[in-house]
Amino acid sequence: MRVSVSWLREYVDLPADLPTGDLEQALVDLGIEVESVVDLAGTVTGQLVVGEVREIEELTGFKKPIRFCRVDVGAANGTGEPQEIVCGARNFAPGDRVVVILPGGVLPGGFAIGARKTYGHNSAGMICSAKELGLGDDHSGIIVLGPDVTAKPGDDARPVVGLDDVVLDLEITPDRGYALSLRGLARELSHAFDVPLRDPALAPAPGGTETPAYPVEVRDTVGCDRFTARLVRGVDPTAPTPSWMQQRLVTAGIRSISLPVDITNYVMLELGQPMHAFDADRIAGPLVVRRADAGEKLTTLDGVNRVLTADDMVICDDTGPISLAAVMGGETSEVVAGTTTVLFEAAHWDPAMVGRTARRHKLFSEAAKRWERGVDPAVALVALERAVRLLTEHGGGTPSAEILDIDHVRPRTPISLPADLPTRRVGVEYPPARVVALLERVGCTVAQGADRLSEDPGAVGVASGVGTVLSVTPPTWRPDLTDPADLVEEVVRLDGYDRVPSVLPTAPPGRGLTPRQRRRRAAAGSLAERGYVEVLAHPFVSPELADQLGLPADDPRRPAVRLANPLSEEEPLLRTTLLGPLLGILKRNLGRGHRDLALYEIGAVFHPRVGAGSPPAMGVDRRPTDAEFAAADAVVPAQPVHVAVVLSGDLDPAGWWGAGRPAGWADAIEAARDVLAAAGIPDERVEVRATEYAPWHPGRCAELRVDDSVVGHAGELHPVVVAALELPRRTCAMELNLDALPPTPVTSAPTVSGFPPALIDVALVVDESVPAEQVRRALEAGAGELLEDVRLFDVYSGAQLGAGRRSLAYKLTFRAPDRTLTVEEAVAARDAAVAVAAERLGATLRGA
Repeated sequence: MRVSVSWLREYVDLPADLPTGDLEQALVDLGIEVESVVDLAGTVTGQLVVGEVREIEELTGFKKPIRFCRVDVGAANGTGEPQEIVCGARNFAPGDRVVVILPGGVLPGGFAIGARKTYGHNSAGMICSAKELGLGDDHSGIIVLGPDVTAKPGDDARPVVGLDDVVLDLEITPDRGYALSLRGLARELSHAFDVPLRDPALAPAPGGTETPAYPVEVRDTVGCDRFTARLVRGVDPTAPTPSWMQQRLVTAGIRSISLPVDITNYVMLELGQPMHAFDADRIAGPLVVRRADAGEKLTTLDGVNRVLTADDMVICDDTGPISLAAVMGGETSEVVAGTTTVLFEAAHWDPAMVGRTARRHKLFSEAAKRWERGVDPAVALVALERAVRLLTEHGGGTPSAEILDIDHVRPRTPISLPADLPTRRVGVEYPPARVVALLERVGCTVAQGADRLSEDPGAVGVASGVGTVLSVTPPTWRPDLTDPADLVEEVVRLDGYDRVPSVLPTAPPGRGLTPRQRRRRAAAGSLAERGYVEVLAHPFVSPELADQLGLPADDPRRPAVRLANPLSEEEPLLRTTLLGPLLGILKRNLGRGHRDLALYEIGAVFHPRVGAGSPPAMGVDRRPTDAEFAAADAVVPAQPVHVAVVLSGDLDPAGWWGAGRPAGWADAIEAARDVLAAAGIPDERVEVRATEYAPWHPGRCAELRVDDSVVGHAGELHPVVVAALELPRRTCAMELNLDALPPTPVTSAPTVSGFPPALIDVALVVDESVPAEQVRRALEAGAGELLEDVRLFDVYSGAQLGAGRRSLAYKLTFRAPDRTLTVEEAVAARDAAVAVAAERLGATLRGA
């Protein structure tokens, strides 16, 4: 929110010589994020003057409309002659007064202005828009000064357009909707500087009359619990918006449209009450406030024809919906150039309804932004009176004596607050009298039981606060105060966050990380040590992903949990495998020029519980029972933690030493082995088998088993999947279910032998279909206790071995713990290993 300090001073007596740094710090201390504090006086240098347009010559023959203007700038240019300026804007005419920056001046952003020849004419200076002066985002036309401006050509334009002011750009948190108004910000600053507040909402306003200003029926008093309206007849449709109002709107980033519409925006900024102005002569029949019928259509003010749902609230006349309530009005009833009868509406809408509607239609208007954060329901009549007075003062017209006020607002429920709760929660001593004073400063009504808390600090239970319970009724403008914790936060905030000590609480005693946490960290560390880069993907996927991954129709990974309110309608499902989002990240990085990638992610996948039904309805008035918890938990999707890696390009880089080594299916399998080893699973309990499993290549896919249970798969992706996802050929991947792994066994310390090893190489010829893992296990089984290690170091196939045959070469390491092995012992162990391989797998020694 952007707001000028001069406007704020109308409601709060800020110190006259207040430095901008102190103002910024005060807002930060109150919990309001300050994006910037800009002293506009220094943003534009050089001569910025008021000019009066004398002549306009339309230039033709160019791609866009161009105008050659002669502008009277008084004596500012030193000659008194009209200044020649080329301009492309169309929203001004001869006789209008505009803002001109002369050569030598510099606009915000370091944009220097000079004299040059352009479009065949000399141009000396620039006629400025609000955006060019840094006053707002409107660049649709230049600033045209209103008739109420008394400045003459050549006068300094800075005070005319507000460049002698200080502008605050604030980021308001979602729970502080009241601060999206001058009224709310002034209240906060009155707390910070302990100065008087002039609350504009306390202005007198007439109440509703028995005869309504316009016939209105509210059919949904939950979605709209208050609706007020008043007519103004005989308005001058040509009356301009006064310059001071335009200036404040432009500073706030709101474009000036017409006097009635500008007034609604001005009142919204001032009081925080969004309003709407209807052209009453364009309304057919009485108004009805209701939920929309599914499929109804409405063309909003932005020209978009919108299809409504049953959750949307609309204001209708006899023709149907004429306004998307609380979000944006419709074209059929908007104020137009000839409007003479204005119907002002100020209502109070359900924040949750407005938030859902704004997101559904992607209409994040200034009104919707305030409604979904909460608006004071008590200010509607004050806002209505303020808008009517502004319109009659500047646009003429006669306000109707009738005022509509349909009020179904429920009173705020008192909150029970133990007086010592802030002290206990924060660790700073807050006497009960101080707690009461701070809450009353916020606007709360505080009482003890049925009576007001005693002012006597010696009263029983009051001095210490122990046992004293306060009954706190929050003000109508603070819908965020709903429980004791909110009140404690207000006490701490107003008393000063700087009083809260920066001391970490003592960590409770515990048993350290859980086994699941240790396993997850071990897996992540293992992959990171081997050069894999961790990424975090959104768990949301599209319905087409299952087809892109080639999952069979009966695959258990096809059924997915659908989100009720997804961030994107294109990705409404929760992932059942890590590979989809992870491959999307791989593709994105490839598109940005990276070629050699090794990525991994550890995260949950979501499997729906088929036939679980719906969770039980649980209120907020009590703690759910154990049975209700169990019933709700039975519906929650299973969420096992998986780890997945994807590989593309070279795993070992190329360089002066030679070509790089491309990543292959074996590297994906090795990554799985590394994770299992880091998880504490002994190698002898791990088995790798060839299999077929989408989305992997049927001939280059392995399943990983632990104790004969499948825990994951690894290998090269199927060519069809690679093509569907637009990935490089030979892309490889691995995915393991960490939660499916058995508990980490207790491992004994290995026996370290000081005797030398005996190294023997063995090359065995086997059928191509025999996995190398089975050969390795056979060698281990036959070699006996002397075998320390066995490692595959070469795979060979050739015509001399015969069709369908290949050679697997292993390096066997033998060692005894108590002696140096003899050659005969090592050879005997080798022969025993080969014998078992021959018996089990039909292996023969190569060359034998």
